[in-house]
Amino acid sequence: MRVTVLYFAAARERAGVPSEAIELAEGATAAQALALVCERHPALQAIAGKLRVAVDEDFSALDRKLREGSEVALIPPVSGGAGAHRVSREKLSAEAPVHAVEGADCGAVVSFLGTVRSTNRGKTVVRLEYEAYEPMALRVFDQIASTARERWQARLAIHHRIGALEPGELSVVIAAAAPHRADAFEACRFAIESLKKEAPIWKHEIYPDGSSWVGLGS
Repeated sequence: MRVTVLYFAAARERAGVPSEAIELAEGATAAQALALVCERHPALQAIAGKLRVAVDEDFSALDRKLREGSEVALIPPVSGGAGAHRVSREKLSAEAPVHAVEGADCGAVVSFLGTVRSTNRGKTVVRLEYEAYEPMALRVFDQIASTARERWQARLAIHHRIGALEPGELSVVIAAAAPHRADAFEACRFAIESLKKEAPIWKHEIYPDGSSWVGLGS
């Protein structure tokens, strides 16, 4: 059977291609797909243990069985639109997510603005390059928002920038609205922490003398 493998960020650099079709036996698993592409692209072997696998836009265990036409994404560690959520190459607005969630039923709106720092770990950062697996990132945003509704009766809007950003530019804006301020604060904190752990968005730091993918240590 034929499946498509998608490579992102450091995995794409090591494979040398953004995607490719591979042939596997019927009933093959995600682990077998990973093993095959690591054999085909030996540079992937060094980071294989750090990769997560998504099958058809859902994080999956390596023993997940594939089918004809499956899409397997290799997800490096993340750096830590649909509806109210957006992944965009355009500059972000600090106000737009707030307007998306505010309403008379909520007594508090809390927003988080993430900006690009000019230094990190003692190095001067010339720019950041964000990359995303966009359909899956939006699905993760929806899952985060669903959890916030269940726990805190909160509405969330998550806007994330991709592409090249200079120091001082907004990289992410999150707004959380809830009936009470404590719940709005908790929902907003939950959203940014969950996004950094789960959303397939990667940060490539560019320095005057080199670069590295944040989270991978490369």
